[in-house]
Amino acid sequence: MAATRSPIGAPVPRLEGSAKVTGRALYTADVALPGTLWGKILRSPHPHARIVRIDAAAAWQVPGVRAVVTGQDVPGHFVGKTMRDMPVLCWERVRFVGDRVAAVAAETVDAAEAALDAIAVEYEPLPAVFDPLAAMQPEAPLLHDDLTRYDGAPRQWLATDVHNGVTRLAWRKGDVDLGFRTADLVLEHTFRVPARHEGYLEPHACLVAIDDDGRIQVWAACKAPFRARVQLARAIGVPEERIRVHAVQVGGDFGGKGDAVDVPIAYFLARQAGRPVKLVLSSAEDLATSNPSHPTIITIRSGVTRDGRLVARAARTVHASGAYAALKPNAALSTWHYVGGAYRVPHAAFEFLQVATNTVPGGYFRAPGAHQFTFALECHTDLLAQALGLDPAELRLRNLLEEGEEDAVGNRLRGIKAREVLQAALEASGPRPAAPGRHQGRGIAVFGRQIGGGAGGAVLTAERDGTLTVLSPTIDQGCGTHTIVQQLVAAEMELPLERVRVVVGDTDTAPYDEGPRASRVTYTEGQAVLAACRELRARLTEHAAELLYCREAEVTYRDGTFHGGERQASLAEVAARAGRGRPLTVTTALDAPHVEDVSYYCAQVADVEVDPETGQVRVQRLVTAHDVGTIINPVTHQGQIDGGAATGLGLALSEELLMEDGRITNAHLGEYKLPTVADMPPLETVLVQSPGGTGPHEAKAIGEFSNNTPPAAIANAVADAVGVRLFELPLTAERVYQALKARAAATDAPGEP
Repeated sequence: MAATRSPIGAPVPRLEGSAKVTGRALYTADVALPGTLWGKILRSPHPHARIVRIDAAAAWQVPGVRAVVTGQDVPGHFVGKTMRDMPVLCWERVRFVGDRVAAVAAETVDAAEAALDAIAVEYEPLPAVFDPLAAMQPEAPLLHDDLTRYDGAPRQWLATDVHNGVTRLAWRKGDVDLGFRTADLVLEHTFRVPARHEGYLEPHACLVAIDDDGRIQVWAACKAPFRARVQLARAIGVPEERIRVHAVQVGGDFGGKGDAVDVPIAYFLARQAGRPVKLVLSSAEDLATSNPSHPTIITIRSGVTRDGRLVARAARTVHASGAYAALKPNAALSTWHYVGGAYRVPHAAFEFLQVATNTVPGGYFRAPGAHQFTFALECHTDLLAQALGLDPAELRLRNLLEEGEEDAVGNRLRGIKAREVLQAALEASGPRPAAPGRHQGRGIAVFGRQIGGGAGGAVLTAERDGTLTVLSPTIDQGCGTHTIVQQLVAAEMELPLERVRVVVGDTDTAPYDEGPRASRVTYTEGQAVLAACRELRARLTEHAAELLYCREAEVTYRDGTFHGGERQASLAEVAARAGRGRPLTVTTALDAPHVEDVSYYCAQVADVEVDPETGQVRVQRLVTAHDVGTIINPVTHQGQIDGGAATGLGLALSEELLMEDGRITNAHLGEYKLPTVADMPPLETVLVQSPGGTGPHEAKAIGEFSNNTPPAAIANAVADAVGVRLFELPLTAERVYQALKARAAATDAPGEP
């Protein structure tokens, strides 16, 4: 028998691909239960107001209405990932345009919408504040009287000393004041980044049904079913065991689908109606009221020597948290994954502040907060190089971390490939563009981050026919997770891919899993799967020894067959014996540690052309270089890089949730400008491969890297092309044109007499 070829490194097609392209994949909106009602939510039109009165009597008169619930019917119920400060339905005060006030369930969508129109709410408008810096001023309206009273409030991080402060994360290293005193040059710059939508196509949706015995059945467009169960249980005050969250496809996430914010509303409607209730947000509703990234102001001050060595850095990042902190784990962004950066900084201080504002509550965007911080840091780095008269690449190369050095917050790192990645990107980019009469420029940016750990697990079954079934607790939100799982199991058990089946478990059938986040899935779920394979092989070997009449130590296994002496037995034969006629199942659950001493890196080089007459920026080419280990599936791996680059291009040039008095005014995908295939420049990927990855087969994370550097690389290229520096994203034609116009006006201004 020919040896089974390992599928590690093979471009295996996606397991779910056929179901998705043929329409067989089941999403939350597709789930159909008998008697299901349609739910709709009434939202506040005011950014800040006191609720004086709610009269829902007329809503009950609409034909087909079966449930009407207002905040005044269910006071005291809050929802949140960790800090539960967001009312399920508001009963006293609303704090942003879109805050949930009441909900209805009806036989049809039209009836539900008519019932919403019939609900009368009397508001007393209150002063509102939208900018986080303004919200910190003593005269600004206070959104929350006492954050400590909220269940789950992270007291160790609460910024109670700041007016409207929510959380503060801070790091210090060395003596920052001393560092600045020894610097030959100190520069400080401030940058602004607006709110962005994650850009998934499937809107938030959920379906809740309550069994006759009170068991709560949930389907939700949420990548973290176990966390959704926790959030729902705490929001409605029931034990987690009474809730089952079923697995469904998730139509894109990018950080935006880790919560169960509307599920408690569907529960209260279903409880009142005695029938299942489905809530599906419209695209406009999702864009305007879900959990965008945070509007952010970043101020960075750095001290350098004349020869370009960084000696001190202080950075303060202020995020507009929005009206609530509910949609962020720990009520803060996971800045610890990237704050250390890629540069050697002996003296440093970093502060990340969340401030409450009367705007849509901010949530997670892929690598939360990283694209904002990286834009500021890498643009600031170019400005340092300009002031010193150094090439931007040379300044970076002089300050990039080397093996075993400490990052800016004191983590001593190993396996550092920042220098190699940047050099590879520069080498692949070739000579700088130079076309007479054309305004062309080149920009670079570097990004480094650690990855997360946490709970994961797997259930592995040896079927009686010699095939294997993996029950995974991890939702594949588009990253190809289950295909990777299939490859890992097939490789470990030396079986053809077609003999490994992967299914998704729910909160009743699968071990606890924290869901996709922090570029951790291949690391955590992969380790759980390999542990299950090892345990299964050990148990099968024990029974194979009995079947082959030899000692366990004499049993070998290869290509799906057990060997002992001159005898052999197939996996199917051994599995049937081990399971006594039934499938043999093993379950693993692990808590993978966060690896604090390893950081992976990405570097990008952008070539642009700028039309000085209009300010239009065209990216001609984007080179992205990555620190990689073993690549388990090259197609999926490259898909992560290309998808991230597309996200970064949108963040750089077009994407912005426009707000007017707290209301999002471009809540339409025709106006919120996501990049399309026609907008993509030629992409070139360079892989710098080395051992030492923390994932299975020494794989390294790739998910949240290529999306963070394009804004800075493109902004630096624009400055190189036309000599104007933009400190705010996105780099729209209008902003570039206005900057060029302002520079021309300054140049033409008469001098002082």
